[in-house]
Amino acid sequence: MSVNSATISAGDALEVLTEAWRAQIEAGLTTSWMLHGKPGVGKTQLVQTLADQIGAELFDIRLTTIEPQDLRGLPYYDHDTQKTLWYRPEDLPDRPGKPAILFLDELTAASPYLQPTVYGLLQERRVGRHSLPDSVLIVAAGNTVEDGAIAYEMGTALSDRLVHLHVKANAKDWLERYAVDQSLHPVVTTFLRARPDLLDTTEDSLRRGDMITCTPRSWERVSQILHSISDRRIRDIMVAGTIGRAAGADLGRVADELDSVITVDELLATSRGKRASLYPTTMNGLVGLIYGLVTQADKASLPDIIDVMADIRTLRSSDVAALPLGELTSFGFELLIRKALSNGLEDAFRDSKAYAEYAQDRRAAGAL
Repeated sequence: MSVNSATISAGDALEVLTEAWRAQIEAGLTTSWMLHGKPGVGKTQLVQTLADQIGAELFDIRLTTIEPQDLRGLPYYDHDTQKTLWYRPEDLPDRPGKPAILFLDELTAASPYLQPTVYGLLQERRVGRHSLPDSVLIVAAGNTVEDGAIAYEMGTALSDRLVHLHVKANAKDWLERYAVDQSLHPVVTTFLRARPDLLDTTEDSLRRGDMITCTPRSWERVSQILHSISDRRIRDIMVAGTIGRAAGADLGRVADELDSVITVDELLATSRGKRASLYPTTMNGLVGLIYGLVTQADKASLPDIIDVMADIRTLRSSDVAALPLGELTSFGFELLIRKALSNGLEDAFRDSKAYAEYAQDRRAAGAL
């Protein structure tokens, strides 16, 4: 059964759920939301990011690991009332006014025997006699049978209780709205900017019968490996076991190229007038530098990073003459400004002479 809802990026899904939260608090829109998408597309990370942004406590329930009574609670006999009462499970939020997200993960893989218990949570926001506070946003997630995952077809009784969002990997969105904020390794971000087709290869892998596939989740794991493992031989084995031999070999060539260029720390430690000869002279090298600058940007380093970024467009070496330096500078500042705004560091741009000169040049060229 196909998911005939709008297909959107993870970044757009985050915006939708953020607005859903606002509407729930301000206008009483208490509906439940369902994130569909291939394994590893970033559904869980999306919900965690939402919780962080709205200051909500996250209750993450993996429905494949529980039984109906785990949600319903355990019964006990009250001798005073001569009634059977229920101990409420601790996994359900119960603090009125406290922002919380109840995340029902792997909904489509849950046992059909569990689904009737979930119905009450999704529709009436209650299970047994326990009702969820109005400050709880309910989000479910799952895969489909077509994704090659373990899943049951979602019946109409369940699907009708949800607003459905079909999340699909989008390289530009993922790089700009997730990878940079999470400080993923510049080798990963540089590689995927040049090879966006390798962000998610699930369909191709299923068609070829390959076990290992590239997904946003696996690329995040590759980033962790690159940050943690210095031994090249060991690192290559780990990377190949995460994204496959072919993608791992291609990534290795980019890693070799970036290893041969000046590091961000060395560039920032050099005075501005002496930096020109230290810049990389290849497209991958400059893109890697840009991602490295954005990753390391903080309150202390941002003024110097703005200078380094602005000077990319002024490079005059014959080695870089054919490269789109103006476009690279604009690309870099888009990422850097986005990070600065999300961290309250925008004052650094107002105080930067280098950025003022860059902006003036852009206006003169009719680009601003």
